[in-house]
Amino acid sequence: QVQLAESGGGSVQAGGGLRVSCVGSVLYYNNLCMAWFRQAPGKQREGVASIATRTDTTYVADSVKGRFTISQDATENTMHLIMNTLKPEDSAIYYCAAAVRPYCSGSDILERDFDYWGQGTQVTVSS
Repeated sequence: QVQLAESGGGSVQAGGGLRVSCVGSVLYYNNLCMAWFRQAPGKQREGVASIATRTDTTYVADSVKGRFTISQDATENTMHLIMNTLKPEDSAIYYCAAAVRPYCSGSDILERDFDYWGQGTQVTVSS
């Protein structure tokens, strides 16, 4: 069982930045593919970025590339999503997800590949 706890998020004006963080279970942390998804009202859940905790290999979706960065602090079992130059269309609930495997699937960040989910945290960007 992998437990995920998110923090961060909130409200910001367009052009600003936010960070959301996700703490993973200590037992499995070094063998996880972790990812961030987001879901806006009326839209499908979208994979935003992923990181393999063992190798630090990252992937960021084209829709946010250049503005969002995914990173980890392995000493704290924590993954971060640093969001810069935010746009109103970035407004969504952001979810942390994890799968127990030593690699991520690169450009394919798909819901069905993740078994564990956080509760979600709201990010609101006003124009």
